[in-house]
Amino acid sequence: MTMECVWSLFLLLCVVVVVKCDSPSPLIDVVIDRYVIPSICPREVGTEDFVRYHFNGTFLEGGKKFDSSHDRGKAFVSQVGLGRLITGMDRGIMGMCVNERRKITIPPHLAYGSIGTGGVIPPDAVLVFDVLLLDIWHSEDKVQTSTISKPASCKRAVETADFVRYHYNGTLLNGAYFDTSFSDNKTYDTYVGQGDLIQGMDTGLLGMCVGERRIVIVPPPLAYGEKGYGTQIPAHATLVFEVLLVDLFNAKDNMNVVITRPGKNCTRRTVKGDYIRYHYNGTFLDGTAFDSSYQRNTTYNTYIGMGYVIAGMDRALLGLCTGEKRTVTLPPHLAYGEPGVENLIPGSAVLVFDIHVIDFHNPKDPIEIKVTHKPQECNRTSEKDDVIQYRYNCSLMDGTLLYSSDHYDTPPTTTLGAKKVIQGMDDGLHGMCAGEKREVLVPPHLGHGENGAEGVPGSAVLFFELELLTLTKGVPDGYMFVWLGDGPDPLFPAMDLNGDHEVPLEEFSSFIMLQVREEKGRLRPGMDASVIIKDMFDNQDRDKDGKIVLDELKLKAEEDSDRARRDEL
Repeated sequence: MTMECVWSLFLLLCVVVVVKCDSPSPLIDVVIDRYVIPSICPREVGTEDFVRYHFNGTFLEGGKKFDSSHDRGKAFVSQVGLGRLITGMDRGIMGMCVNERRKITIPPHLAYGSIGTGGVIPPDAVLVFDVLLLDIWHSEDKVQTSTISKPASCKRAVETADFVRYHYNGTLLNGAYFDTSFSDNKTYDTYVGQGDLIQGMDTGLLGMCVGERRIVIVPPPLAYGEKGYGTQIPAHATLVFEVLLVDLFNAKDNMNVVITRPGKNCTRRTVKGDYIRYHYNGTFLDGTAFDSSYQRNTTYNTYIGMGYVIAGMDRALLGLCTGEKRTVTLPPHLAYGEPGVENLIPGSAVLVFDIHVIDFHNPKDPIEIKVTHKPQECNRTSEKDDVIQYRYNCSLMDGTLLYSSDHYDTPPTTTLGAKKVIQGMDDGLHGMCAGEKREVLVPPHLGHGENGAEGVPGSAVLFFELELLTLTKGVPDGYMFVWLGDGPDPLFPAMDLNGDHEVPLEEFSSFIMLQVREEKGRLRPGMDASVIIKDMFDNQDRDKDGKIVLDELKLKAEEDSDRARRDEL
């Protein structure tokens, strides 16, 4: 053998790749043709690695096929470098990458030698294997994780015994797809670290944050091992999961409340039995919205602590102030639990509510009055039957102006107790002096009730700013004139101003107006005095002859007395 051939042989033994000498010679080592090399190769086959590969085996001479894993429909699995393969294959597979294709030509002394095997491989046969590497792992391999993306903030990461909901795409190490949760848009829901998952996924999910995307590579011993799973996951398969964590909670979790804006001037907080109106945005833990009262442009209205809403919300609505904003996170057992709500809330979903309290009240609440200005002199105060002129602003508790007397040319006038305004305003206007100003809170049952009114939401607490402008003392309902003390006794001589024993309309009118000027009597305010006096005169003029005499006055007095007795009975 020439020195050139000796030197070539030395190189072949070093790189495990034969370069033929110029002179014809039998193969002395493996010849490797790497005809498909993947662009990315994170790992190459090394000694003691396990491999899973497909192959076609043919003879160099004649090209006849003697074996094929493709024909058997099952990849070949073995360990490399420990003599479990023929020597030539041990050498030929070293350094391969997953998805790499090689043609490995093996001389007889590195295959089945001068004896052959099993009647299939003849003596001194040169073998050619066309190999596709599908998988590679080592007995000491652990789960590998790598983060694709992670939220800016992570309040909590997955721990053992947590319940998680996540989406995933599952592939084999060579990229072959085997499963995905995205196809039916349903998360995979399970406990972590309690044996409900393959061991590698139990480990791979630990430390994840909601919203995080992660690659989890699970070697076969920590996946489905030598048995595989169904028709999609072969035996001895490394699994690659791209995971998106959607939800996370622990069975021991309680609700979490964060006050994002305190209520101003909070003198009262919600208690059990109160009725509340609030706006909310509802999202899942990953920020996906599922409901909003703002989109419906109407508040959510309910009683507190009485089971009208989910348990967690019932608790979260206690201790709130008007105007307060809170973020409330509810674990499933305080929300909709394992069943969820069809087409709206997935089973076992953590819910996040951003709440804004508009107002609240108790069905037993009276009005609340705060005097903001009172004149130094206050000789008369408003009461039932008085006619008053006043100004007002009416707002919701969040400051939204509903209506105002300033929107009209003249301030309104009303008679107290005549049910011409809502009861809460009527009550709030009682006991005021002319010039006095008040702030009055009116609960719905003393306002516009559950149904509301035009421009007024149902069950709304109303905030009134009131100012009494003028006050005219009134008379009881059903009366046109009242005495402010004891009237003249006897009455007829007092009415008969000229002493002619008869009282015509003019004389009757003069008598009544005299009593009003001297503040001995009072006409019903808000009406034309001449009309009232004419009605009073006609009521006394029994024979309709245009004058009142003593007998008519007596008869009328007796009838009034009889009617009063009948009413008492």
